[in-house]
Amino acid sequence: MEKKDFEAWLDNISIAFLSLTDLQKNETLDHLISLSGAIQLRHLSNNLEILLKRDFLKLLPLELSFYLLKWLDPQTLLTCCLVSKQWNKVISACTEVWQTACKNLGWQIDDSVQDPLHWKKVYLKAILRMKQLKDHEAFETSSLIGHSARVYALYYKDGLLCTGSDDLSAKLWDVSTGQCIYGIQTHTCAAVKFDEQKLVTGSFDNTVACWEWSSGAKTQHFRGHTGAVFSVDYNDELDILVSGSADFTVKVWALSTGTCLNTLTGHTEWVTKVVLQKCKVKSLMHSPGDYILLSADKYEIKIWPIGREINCKCLRTLSVSEDRSISLQPRLHFDGKYIVCSSALGLYQWDFASYDILRVIKPPDFSNVSLLGFGEIFALLFDNRYLYIMDLRTEKLISRWPLPEYRKSKRGSSFLAGEMSWLNGLNGQNDTGLVFATSMPDHSIHLVLWKEHG
Repeated sequence: MEKKDFEAWLDNISIAFLSLTDLQKNETLDHLISLSGAIQLRHLSNNLEILLKRDFLKLLPLELSFYLLKWLDPQTLLTCCLVSKQWNKVISACTEVWQTACKNLGWQIDDSVQDPLHWKKVYLKAILRMKQLKDHEAFETSSLIGHSARVYALYYKDGLLCTGSDDLSAKLWDVSTGQCIYGIQTHTCAAVKFDEQKLVTGSFDNTVACWEWSSGAKTQHFRGHTGAVFSVDYNDELDILVSGSADFTVKVWALSTGTCLNTLTGHTEWVTKVVLQKCKVKSLMHSPGDYILLSADKYEIKIWPIGREINCKCLRTLSVSEDRSISLQPRLHFDGKYIVCSSALGLYQWDFASYDILRVIKPPDFSNVSLLGFGEIFALLFDNRYLYIMDLRTEKLISRWPLPEYRKSKRGSSFLAGEMSWLNGLNGQNDTGLVFATSMPDHSIHLVLWKEHG
């Protein structure tokens, strides 16, 4: 048949074929296949698979493609990126998919950044860091050496670590370099807190002192406790310093003059922790912006209102059990919204607006675990052997890091957490610097630091 005649015949056949029902089309194809030889059947086999494959990401509108992609897990999406350049382009452009994947890993999300490639890169960085945590490879250790007697007190702020020792000195260290910036002669230090200009120390000699970093001079001495001072906190705006002591009392002082303004009683054990913090929630007893004082002993946490009038009456006493055999572990978290502490019964979180217990977290073998830091996503915990990271959304331990035989302290002054913003969610920048510090029997300070991203 001539080409021209064949093309006319094919057109007529095509028109007739399109007019048939689906059943008639199927019967026609079956008949044609039965008339075909080996060459035609091989041709049909080679081309049928290609005809059946449809690139839906290429054919669908972008919005529908994004909707479908949201149902796939990130690891599958990464595999799909290898299918073709077109698939990689479409999948990489799905911002919401990668933002959600990052959130699920505990990553902070800045919704103002809409560059799709940015979030895919963030996810890849996040998955690496989370793998390092799971494989116990996210941290590294170092030591600070310089004290000649036991180190009882530690305090960390903005990359600087202050250490107070029985060698009658306090030192300020740059954690990133391990260099001692200041070293001044003090009394025996049971507690320390500092800022750019001054250092405040609580001592086993029953006093509190304020020192000037630049000169080492004692600028104020606070006398009045009849037992060792285990914890101090202060606020320059209020001109107030608070101290917790082995004499079962909390004292409120004028920071600038050293005058005792009030002595708060009611504790029946050593007061091992005082925290002065702004309230961030409203209730019948306090408003946002009010200053609140928390004091803790072995069994109880007491809440006090505090202000310029210094007229304190205990608002509430919190405890985890009436059984005096159940004691609170060292360290106390209070951010103005939640109070958190640990005990042999588990990790307790109170709502500060209502004082109700929001939840009790009871991971296995929790009896010896102490709290270091508590955030929106993660909690930092430790026991005699390991440092732990818990995902608070699942209440599962996701990482641990071995610890040496450190110097134990029932008051919690000889160990602390470092940078803690990452507990509210990692972001690729806040997983740097100090994670944990503790004093050692050889008078050195053991540091656990974030390892740089691989």
